[in-house]
Amino acid sequence: MTTGTGQVERLADRARLTVSFQGAGTTRAEAVTALNARLGDVEPAMQVVGVRVASRLLSVSEQWEENRRVGSVAQQRYVLVFRDLTQLPDLVGRLAALEPAELDGPHWLLADSTDARREAQGAALTDARVTAEGYATSLGAQLGPLVKLVDQGGGFQPRMMAYGGGQAVDVSNLSLEPELVSVSATCETTWHLL
Repeated sequence: MTTGTGQVERLADRARLTVSFQGAGTTRAEAVTALNARLGDVEPAMQVVGVRVASRLLSVSEQWEENRRVGSVAQQRYVLVFRDLTQLPDLVGRLAALEPAELDGPHWLLADSTDARREAQGAALTDARVTAEGYATSLGAQLGPLVKLVDQGGGFQPRMMAYGGGQAVDVSNLSLEPELVSVSATCETTWHLL
């Protein structure tokens, strides 16, 4: 049995950005009311052609200090998917100007990874075959037909970039250009020896 690995890189054509906003109050209801007011400018800012709000997640919790309840916090977390990467710098700047509790991304993606995955799988199989041929030669034998092929997974390894409040914040030096996404595959192979 031999193991092979393959990896290819493609330039990202999608991006994912996570952003969250918070509101606080003495009660959960006050925290939600504060968050609701906070989101008045947020929702319209995210209505951009080529950008989809993939999810909205609301959480409300109590805050405690030394076994004493000190208030509540409400948080709305958005996951944005950019189909038009030219919108990324402008929207990041506008969202940063709204003082989010968190701004994370971009996480680079591929809209369709089929070709890249197939190329990585082919490279993994070639790697496994070359290793098996080396063992066969060392034994004074020849490599026979493939008996068994098991996919060991693989996947994407996007390169990520993370970020630390009127007018949009200047993001011109944040390097928001698409980056390479690595697609990998790993297989285990069993061969006959002749």
